[in-house]
Amino acid sequence: MIRNYLQQVKVSSICAGFFLLFIISFTATVVFAHGGKAHEMGEFTHLAALKKATELYDKLIGSRKLDQAWETDLESVVVSHRQKGSTTEVIVAFHRAEGDPKTVYIFFTAAGEYAGSNFTGE
Repeated sequence: MIRNYLQQVKVSSICAGFFLLFIISFTATVVFAHGGKAHEMGEFTHLAALKKATELYDKLIGSRKLDQAWETDLESVVVSHRQKGSTTEVIVAFHRAEGDPKTVYIFFTAAGEYAGSNFTGE
């Protein structure tokens, strides 16, 4: 009888240990998922530009302003910035493997406002 009780306690301890391990690993994942904020608030980062441009790109395909091949033949996406006079532009270029034109460019101001899009990059 004591032996059965000790086995039950041992099983309960093992289950409690696994449950505690699960809670700790889940909490650590949530805590570290947010990462640091090395940039200042309000700064329009390349990651923010990529996110915003991707949403616009999807809308262009959804509204058929870009044909379906832009979605299926997408080869790469490049985020860059350039100085144009006294202003800085953030450019997100979507390149496809086949078709003409091969690239669509989406432009943003340094503050993250949409500034236009075209196939020439100018």
